[in-house]
Amino acid sequence: MTKTINTASAHPDVIRYVKLLFLIMAGGAIYPLLYLRQNFELTLLSTFGMTLSELNVASSILGTSFFISYIPSGWLADRFSPRALLTFSVGMTGIIGLWYATLPAASWVTLIFGLWGVTTGLTFWAALIKGCALLAPEHLQARYFGLLEGGRGLFEALLATIAVAWFAYAVGSLYSADEAAMVQVIHFYSIVCLVIAAFLWFVLKEDNPDEATDTTEANRGSETFRETLSDVWSLLTNVRVWLVALCILVGYQVFWSTYSYSRFFQTQFGLDAVAVAALTTVRLWMRPVGAVLVGFIGDRFHPVRSLGIAIALAGVSLLGLLVLPEDSPYILLYLAVATSSIVIYGVRGIYWASFNTTRIAPRRAGLAIGMVSMIGYTPEIYMPILNTYLIDMYGDSVGYQLYFGGVALTAFFGTASAFYLLHLSRNDENDRSQIRDKN
Repeated sequence: MTKTINTASAHPDVIRYVKLLFLIMAGGAIYPLLYLRQNFELTLLSTFGMTLSELNVASSILGTSFFISYIPSGWLADRFSPRALLTFSVGMTGIIGLWYATLPAASWVTLIFGLWGVTTGLTFWAALIKGCALLAPEHLQARYFGLLEGGRGLFEALLATIAVAWFAYAVGSLYSADEAAMVQVIHFYSIVCLVIAAFLWFVLKEDNPDEATDTTEANRGSETFRETLSDVWSLLTNVRVWLVALCILVGYQVFWSTYSYSRFFQTQFGLDAVAVAALTTVRLWMRPVGAVLVGFIGDRFHPVRSLGIAIALAGVSLLGLLVLPEDSPYILLYLAVATSSIVIYGVRGIYWASFNTTRIAPRRAGLAIGMVSMIGYTPEIYMPILNTYLIDMYGDSVGYQLYFGGVALTAFFGTASAFYLLHLSRNDENDRSQIRDKN
């Protein structure tokens, strides 16, 4: 591509929003299977006969697979169409989910999570992010990423509501065991993935001419290995790339801590499996609210400034959970989860909008996204291990105080990084303004 990353502004609005809708559907369908623990952690453990430590090992394997695949994911995104990559990824995730529903032994579950790391990381992630970055006009980056995150969240929340409602119905009215109902939930999510994959293949259009040209040139070997290494070095020495990666790392770390909401509320407030699943589903419904709201705010007041403030508020919201009395009424728990989820998903909604400040050429955008992702999503690796260590060492009560409290405090490093990135971005804008004035 010889154009800048905002070439999407030449596209008709309808085409851009239709493509965004398909990105939303793909992103919303592919991840729920991997993170069933957010609504069903204790039930999931009993269904598979696993310990928390074994589940966290599987989660760490997932994170390690992500870590290894992010840069190759960027390379693939620069060379293959989103239609092919997204269809393959969502479809294979569903097929692996059907295997997961057979309740294999813990060792096989670990392998399954590793394979999911490939289908949702290597072949999926950079294609999704680059597709959104190319679709969005430069002045609407925060809005598009907010809509992507919010739309994914809305679709995921709808699926979660159906899954939780069926789980409650199966347990309460059909008198199914929790384990049998859990298997039905896994089947539900797997089938949704397969249906969405077929939908993507038949409905997604081929890439636009600019993207098709890029892929053709790449397949002809237009870039030598030496040039690729030069690109990698250029990205590694770009301070803005590191700042974006740090903002995403801190924001994703805060988000990842919310996967423990289910166990936290069940052990600290005495909620049963159905009540805690309903409570944590509220968190999913706040995803579209927070992501879209903060996305529009970001376009109004600058995406990076809004990101810095949102990260700080997310940290404060985690601290707020720790001061709730154990006998808190359900409505207070509901409001606490809703409030924290709005700001945390707001962070997720716009942290990729900060990528535009790096001024990376589209030719290297996929590679840059892969590098930022490799750094930014490392919480997938160490957060499960940290969670296991703190809970095993100190017990649920003190363990969660240390877990949520530590994550909240590190959020302020993300805020500092965002404001430094804003400072650099403003300097760039001033330099360009001075050049225009001279001309």
